[in-house]
Amino acid sequence: MSAEAAAVRTADYHTAGEPFRIVDTSGAGLPPVPGDTVAERCATAIGPGGSGTAPRRSPLDDVRRFLVQEPRGHAGMYGGFVVPPDDDGAHFGVLFWHKDGYSTACGHGTMALGAWAVDTGRVAAPDDGDVQVRIDVPSGRVAAAVHRAGGRTTGVTFRNVPARVGARKVPVATTLGLAEVDIAHAGACYASVAARDLGLEVTRAALPELVRAGQEIRAALATHPGTWHPGGPLLSGVYGVILHEELPGTAFGPHQRNVTVFADGQIDRSPCGSGTSARLALLAEDGRIGAGEDLLHESVVGTVFTGRVVPVGSPDGLVTEVTGTAYRTGEHAFFRDPQDALGAGFLL
Repeated sequence: MSAEAAAVRTADYHTAGEPFRIVDTSGAGLPPVPGDTVAERCATAIGPGGSGTAPRRSPLDDVRRFLVQEPRGHAGMYGGFVVPPDDDGAHFGVLFWHKDGYSTACGHGTMALGAWAVDTGRVAAPDDGDVQVRIDVPSGRVAAAVHRAGGRTTGVTFRNVPARVGARKVPVATTLGLAEVDIAHAGACYASVAARDLGLEVTRAALPELVRAGQEIRAALATHPGTWHPGGPLLSGVYGVILHEELPGTAFGPHQRNVTVFADGQIDRSPCGSGTSARLALLAEDGRIGAGEDLLHESVVGTVFTGRVVPVGSPDGLVTEVTGTAYRTGEHAFFRDPQDALGAGFLL
């Protein structure tokens, strides 16, 4: 089935302000995505010779474009195709997508999917207490603990794949000056820079300059060895640039505000879930956060995630958890009228 042939049905959520559009491929009537694992299915979606931010055209990618482009979506849209898991240890798998292509991790999407799985009855949940939703993503297996009280979902905590530091204090020249950039992997590769090093504050008014700086830093690090992941090219290369600033700490630990610029200049409205894991890896290496402490991580729109280091040993890096809220915003059946001259849409 293509977007042109029939309706594409979605369930829409937002996590701390960042949208997430869910397409259950089995329920949407879309053809199976070839591959034995979610990582292989992600490579199939990207296509031979393509990349995460420049996938090859295909029937499946046409559906992504159809849902993310205006007038049905917008440049800030994010979503995922629900696919089979790697094995019966997970409830389902997901291919994360955005306006430019596909990503290997998405913390805010994982939280939205946990809430969706409970809301739809895909995973049974108590009226009071927690339930674990296990999800296979291209970077590995993650878990979303959905918190319930009085028959309602009150929050979601996701445990990410292990995070590790890739490089520290990498000098990068930008049009706003020289920045020292830290690199960490947390399901995707993130470059972190203090906004003040570029003479910026993390505010809505500064977003054009923050986005420009993020794009420049991402381009400058394209071949840096610290961006390489031993899992291969799918997990390598800078996905997002986190521009952050310090706020007065709390009794529980550090407090920071950030804006994450990912793909080709897309702005994360949330504090960025997997990016929060990357920040935790850097803060832990600096001795600024430890077990029993929390990072209060604020977004450019004022929403908050709480991140923590989990005292669980892993040979692959630091185990982290991030807590936030996810809410359903709508359910949709999207059509393409054959008389519509705009076709699948456009992006501004």
